[in-house]
Amino acid sequence: MTSTTFFGLCAAALVGLGCYGLIVNAQLLRKLLAFNLIGHGVFLVCAIIAHRGAADGLGGDPVPQALLITAIVVAFAASALAVALILRLFEETGSASLTRSDGLAKSDTAEQEH
Repeated sequence: MTSTTFFGLCAAALVGLGCYGLIVNAQLLRKLLAFNLIGHGVFLVCAIIAHRGAADGLGGDPVPQALLITAIVVAFAASALAVALILRLFEETGSASLTRSDGLAKSDTAEQEH
């Protein structure tokens, strides 16, 4: 197994675990962490692509490397913004979850409004 194959499988595992976390978890912070896990898997794939020129004795391709560094910075800023929004939601509602704490479903609230 070459290193490219190994890192490709690791990237697929990261994306798969992130998708599972997005589907299963109701807490917003856990969903954010799962989404970041997907992003790290994509970054790993991009790093593999950027490394493709090194097999011929050359350095890595600089364009994907620059895009990768920019994407990491943007992902960090977006994660910080998402954490700030989750904290604000927690301050306003007392819960940072997608489930309702009062036990009413969406259909119950729609019936009560009419």
